Amino acid sequence: MARTRGRIPSLLALSAAVLLTAGCGDDTGTGTAGDSPAPAGAPAAKGKPVVVVTTTWEGAFARAAGAQDVKVIVPQSVHHAPDYDPKPSDLAAVAKADFVLYAPFEPYAAKIKEAAGSKAKLVEVNLDNDPDKVKAEVDKLGALFGTADAATQWKTGFDTEYAKLNKDVQAAWPGGKSPSVVSQVFTAWAAKLGGTTPVGTFGPEAVTPSQLAELSAKKPALVLDNAHMSTGTVLPDSGAKQVKIVNYPGEDLDLLPVYRNAAAELKKAMGAS
Repeated sequence: MARTRGRIPSLLALSAAVLLTAGCGDDTGTGTAGDSPAPAGAPAAKGKPVVVVTTTWEGAFARAAGAQDVKVIVPQSVHHAPDYDPKPSDLAAVAKADFVLYAPFEPYAAKIKEAAGSKAKLVEVNLDNDPDKVKAEVDKLGALFGTADAATQWKTGFDTEYAKLNKDVQAAWPGGKSPSVVSQVFTAWAAKLGGTTPVGTFGPEAVTPSQLAELSAKKPALVLDNAHMSTGTVLPDSGAKQVKIVNYPGEDLDLLPVYRNAAAELKKAMGAS
């Protein structure tokens, strides 16, 4: 899953690179998310904050909160964000940002801001797809961006969609009973979406022999694995079906498909068509 951790260039070298590339367009391949992509160095639309995010996950939170000018640094193909080695063009984008969103497990985020000499506000985001935590982050970001009305509107639509998906998954319960679930620590939100509470959790490290025995003894019907941090078959020979749960949104920065996909995978594992 994880690649060999890239070495973050020295701050001095990166700062010099920014001076050379600040006038150039983005060459990361990710572009600026939104209906009308803009070059990394383009000025912000009047009254609209320029938000630079490390991954599509932070980007989806920003978009849900009402941000329209969102630039993603880490390509979606990089599942483990700390592995990414920032490019000079990434730093040039950060230098033009009003806000830079990152997660605590992305240690280079603060170095990016410092190297670029940016005056952007660094915002730590709690990356968890638990619905209550998502809405709390969207509220926080909406207040920071000055887009609270848009954030409130998004939350209303999210609540409606989440309730529908939750009902659909529960309707697929085998025999009308909630299945026993074991979950990776970062996919417990998917168990909640399915209307159940995990009987055990594992990870992010590989399951130890003692954990294997303990979790297998609980006789789970489903094992919710993290597609971005998978360690292979978690409970071999247990008879449990392993379900791949994806946490990161796509390049469209829409968080709702993450829940739709999780619901579909859960229903498939439970034998629903």
